[in-house]
Amino acid sequence: MSATEQLSAGQPSTGQPSAGAGRLRLALRVAGAGLLTATAAIHLDLYLTGYRTIHVIGWLFLGQVVAAFVLAAVVLITGSRLVAVAGAGFALSTLGGYVLSIYVGLFGFTEVRTTAGIVAGVIEVLGFAALAAFAALPSAKDRAFLPAGLPGWLARLRAGQPGATAAVAALSVVAAVVLGVGYAHASGGQPLPTSGRQAVLKVTRIGGTSVLTNARGYTLYLFGPDTPTSSACTGTCAAYWPPVIGTPVLPSGTPGTLGVITRPGGSLQATYNGHPLYTYVGDRAPGQANGNGINLNGGIWREVTISG
Repeated sequence: MSATEQLSAGQPSTGQPSAGAGRLRLALRVAGAGLLTATAAIHLDLYLTGYRTIHVIGWLFLGQVVAAFVLAAVVLITGSRLVAVAGAGFALSTLGGYVLSIYVGLFGFTEVRTTAGIVAGVIEVLGFAALAAFAALPSAKDRAFLPAGLPGWLARLRAGQPGATAAVAALSVVAAVVLGVGYAHASGGQPLPTSGRQAVLKVTRIGGTSVLTNARGYTLYLFGPDTPTSSACTGTCAAYWPPVIGTPVLPSGTPGTLGVITRPGGSLQATYNGHPLYTYVGDRAPGQANGNGINLNGGIWREVTISG
């Protein structure tokens, strides 16, 4: 009688995993649960510090936090292989959402290159690898005894497949490569010109409101923490919200006061009524105002409206 037939008949099988294999499964189980908890913690921090105000994305972040914590707890407590598979798939789908938000945007939000993003991405790749490997490796109980009448293919799956861990490793490598390419593709902010440039502005009707836009029709924004003489949006913030660089020019008769401030590095940023001006990477086409009302990077962002 073959090993598979023995297992299908509910009989013990020889060649049970060693104690070392059992310790490996425990380590993968604990690591997988810990990595899910870590990615949940990062998303919770991002949610609380501004992402909660982003349309749809805020709710997705909150859902990610809850689901990751629950999956981590259930995997750690029960050691269920089925839940481990769910956790591995969840980690991979979270990574996929991040990559999509970099390449094409997600629900009007475009991600940029940040430390939190790459750390979360690496954790998700490792979490997938740990949980998928845990689910693929058979336990002593799986190998020792299976219920009578179990189909042969299911018995072989429960007993463990030699190629399963290799497949997990290959998928993990692919996920890491996709993350790396996406991270390289993401905007991290470009050096800004310091002189010799005009910033042509115009007024556009968006949603029944007269809004200030750049020459291409993209909505311009102001940032609450700014002052009339300085910008509070630098570094990563400026990658999400590119400053409008140059001396501003508006059509004759447009109300408002134009000016410039000097940014760190010497660039001249256009201002309107004492507010430094920005565009938003989440606006993928003229006429959009996806950044209006977002609380991100330490303050509220508002579209610049024109009155009079």
